[in-house]
Amino acid sequence: MLKRQTVWLLTMLSLVVVLSVYYITAPKDTNNHIAFVDNGNVAEQQANDKEKADVAVEETEAKNGNITSSESGDDVFTALRMQIEDERSRLRDQLNDIVASANATAQQKSDALDKIEKLQALTEKEATLETLIKSKGGYDDVLVRADNDKVRVTIKAKNHSAKSANEVIHIVKSEIPEADVVNVEFQPAG
Repeated sequence: MLKRQTVWLLTMLSLVVVLSVYYITAPKDTNNHIAFVDNGNVAEQQANDKEKADVAVEETEAKNGNITSSESGDDVFTALRMQIEDERSRLRDQLNDIVASANATAQQKSDALDKIEKLQALTEKEATLETLIKSKGGYDDVLVRADNDKVRVTIKAKNHSAKSANEVIHIVKSEIPEADVVNVEFQPAG
């Protein structure tokens, strides 16, 4: 268990270092288009990459004291998927520990089983939405992250518009009607 925690800590620290290097070396004039729904109102806004540093993956190497960095959209989506899966795996492990525990009450075990089922259903809905949005919009890649009543959709596409963002929002609302806030972010396809 200690070895696993050490690996996790080192992974998180290296991610922080990589994100810091990215933040420092990122171009300052790059913009993302974000569309979001908040209780039915659709709006489009500009956000700088500097402000939108959710998670980025970079390769860095030091050459004579200079740091160079590069970013691949596929790597970002893959890293985000892995991060989400790791978090959910840890949560599933904790819930399974509660279910297997001799000290847990029947109610605690029942609640843990319910949470495991909801987590599985959420994962399936996200995968379904990714496939549906990707096929209907013809996008290069799609990442859907749902959390309670908020859904974040990141799309890698060559072309995008407020209309395409609105279509994505309607698709999400049809699959997850309890979503109050739907954020749609487009990233340029490389």
